[in-house]
Amino acid sequence: MPALAEDFRDVMAGVCTPVSVVTTMDGARPHGTTVSAFSSLSMRPPMVLVALDRNSELLALVRRSGRFGLNVLACGQSGLAKRFAGKGNAKFDGVEWAPANGLPRLPGVTAWLACSVAEVVEGGDHLVVLGEVEAAQRGLAPPLTYHARTFGTHSRREEIAG
Repeated sequence: MPALAEDFRDVMAGVCTPVSVVTTMDGARPHGTTVSAFSSLSMRPPMVLVALDRNSELLALVRRSGRFGLNVLACGQSGLAKRFAGKGNAKFDGVEWAPANGLPRLPGVTAWLACSVAEVVEGGDHLVVLGEVEAAQRGLAPPLTYHARTFGTHSRREEIAG
């Protein structure tokens, strides 16, 4: 790996990001993948953006269906993050889920968004999917985060100083 790529990777490891599972349906079969490149984009209309590898099967399914779910994982869900980060079509095997707004929703997540694809933008080896939010629901658990190549969560400063 070239030096700049290594430096960039190290810099990005120092940035705390939320961990989410992007989901969609392929007929009756759910599909999903773990992402850390997700962000809010707009309030009017409500929009988010998510970056997906241009060669991913999930991206092809999202483009075909025109819809995706965003499951923002809760602090105790690192096992789900690892499972959905893997390859293959068996990620949902043995995983509890329920349809919500016609999309696969994982239980216990800290936030849920159902989105329609507004636009897909080139972004290097990924494509940035701009999603218009159709439904949003917040859970109670703190979010799962990824920082310094490890999972964790966010706590208010006074909770840490305790």
